[in-house]
Amino acid sequence: MATNITSREIRLAGRPHGVPGPQHFELVSDTVPPLAAGQILIRNTWMSVDPYMRGRMDDVPSYLTPFQVGAALDGSAVGEVVDSRSGDIPVGATVSHFLGWRDYAVVDAASAQLVDVTAVPPQAYLGALGTTGLTAYVALTEVAPVRPGDTVFISAAAGAVGSVAGQIARLLGASTVIGSAGGPEKTKKLTTDFNFDVALDYKAAPIATQLIRAAPQGIDVYLDNVGGDHLAAAITAAKPRARFALVGAMSTEIPKNLFEAYWKELTLRGLLVTSYFDKFPEWTARATTWLTTGTLQTTETVLHGLDQSPQALLGVLKGENIGKMLVRLTS
Repeated sequence: MATNITSREIRLAGRPHGVPGPQHFELVSDTVPPLAAGQILIRNTWMSVDPYMRGRMDDVPSYLTPFQVGAALDGSAVGEVVDSRSGDIPVGATVSHFLGWRDYAVVDAASAQLVDVTAVPPQAYLGALGTTGLTAYVALTEVAPVRPGDTVFISAAAGAVGSVAGQIARLLGASTVIGSAGGPEKTKKLTTDFNFDVALDYKAAPIATQLIRAAPQGIDVYLDNVGGDHLAAAITAAKPRARFALVGAMSTEIPKNLFEAYWKELTLRGLLVTSYFDKFPEWTARATTWLTTGTLQTTETVLHGLDQSPQALLGVLKGENIGKMLVRLTS
């Protein structure tokens, strides 16, 4: 049994008012508690950093519990089991779980998921094979289903969800896939790596003007990762009865043309991926095949070391990542 292990963790040092900074995080060391029956000890190797974590830094009701000041943050991670008091998960297994932001995690075995890393790398279970990929999949199959011949628009298309969603839209039969991103490096990757037909640089010109030019006949489906001006532009460009999946909103500004959604009979439907975990087996089977055959391409932005985790989150909030933002915790 592992004993006297010291683990570092990132704690919330204070609640930000506006844009968070390094001062809102602290790196603390503590001794790992002994395992109880049914628990496992995981040495984390990779952790995920995601935009939703900013909302959890505020003390407001949400679909996830807010982070507590003085306590460790948490989030998706994968790692190796180094000690076990569970008959279901042995030492040496690779598992995914939700206690990232620390070197070692004591987890109830029932809340950890064994993952197969023979065909894909472990960090894939934080991206395409994790909730990131599942979000993109259910957005375009359940919430705003793509039909053959559709014109699909995806915002934040160079990000973790958007880069996967564009490729899924194509695989589902979309005739035209349009994505928005910030800057020439990101927009280039949309068309060269992620199978988008058109890439719009929202930093270069108003997104509404660019979208109308890219889809003069209108859009059938919109996957919204941004809100604000992107949502307003999509409403203007939407065909009657177009379908919108509301996944995320970096902007909380309410579109001034929202009433247009009424007379166009648009469907605007929110998505919480936690409501679709029953779709994981279906998605994992399809995505694993697509990944191993090269049909689905992914990109990662990786920072190294637990101490870089706050910078990784701040980078996501500034749009510095291409694809999935990850922190590698071990060399």
